[in-house]
Amino acid sequence: MNLLQNHDILLTLLIPLAGTIVGSAFVFLIKDHMPPRLQKALLGFASGVMIAAAVWSLLIPAIEMTPDGGFSSVIPAAVGFLLGMGFLLGIDRITPHLHLDSNEPEGPRSHLSRTSMLALAVTIHNLPEGMAVGVVIAGVLQDGSLLSGAGAMAMALGIAIQNIPEGAIVSMPMHTAGNSRTRSFLIGSLSGIVEPIGALLIIALASLLTPALPYLLAFAAGAMIYVVVEELIPEASTGHHSNISTIGFAAGFTLMMVLDVVLG
Repeated sequence: MNLLQNHDILLTLLIPLAGTIVGSAFVFLIKDHMPPRLQKALLGFASGVMIAAAVWSLLIPAIEMTPDGGFSSVIPAAVGFLLGMGFLLGIDRITPHLHLDSNEPEGPRSHLSRTSMLALAVTIHNLPEGMAVGVVIAGVLQDGSLLSGAGAMAMALGIAIQNIPEGAIVSMPMHTAGNSRTRSFLIGSLSGIVEPIGALLIIALASLLTPALPYLLAFAAGAMIYVVVEELIPEASTGHHSNISTIGFAAGFTLMMVLDVVLG
């Protein structure tokens, strides 16, 4: 692996974090509350990007990596997907956190502040995104892999694009909850740190367990879709303007699909 390759890997790892930082900076641009229509559109957009990334960049490659064909070719994808869903379900159960626009904490009882529980909710959300980028990079580094560096970059760009509205959706409620704009920005930005960390852990794990790569790809897909089903879609579809979130979903899904096909 030469220096240029190392540079490319570092860039790919940091692109999603940059999206979160840019989105968190919206707290300095929007005076008070985020307009409900805009929030619905952003939630729908983020959902569309994550679903498309899970299918096109993770599940389909996981199936294509199993050469046997037939029923056996989908076993790693099915098993990894369910394990990813179960993993996020477990994390959701054991971590005290608070979803956006909710006053009822989830997970075990704790004395954490509302801000801390909001930050934990975002961390849970960001973890599978980092895992997804990491496992695609790990696949690119393996000889004979069907994954490409351009595909890894497409995944990172797609995650970064959806992290922009996500960062805004996080930092704005934190400011509304009583935090200063600077503190809200910093908390929103730092919540994205888990993405490169999670990616590095997955890369290290994949290098030790090469035959498990299809399972890891599907695992990341399951974790991402859990977040969409558990958090993003319910928040996007409740109340007024749900049709706007549907339009946002279509835009996000289409953009990620195009990025994956064109760059992958």
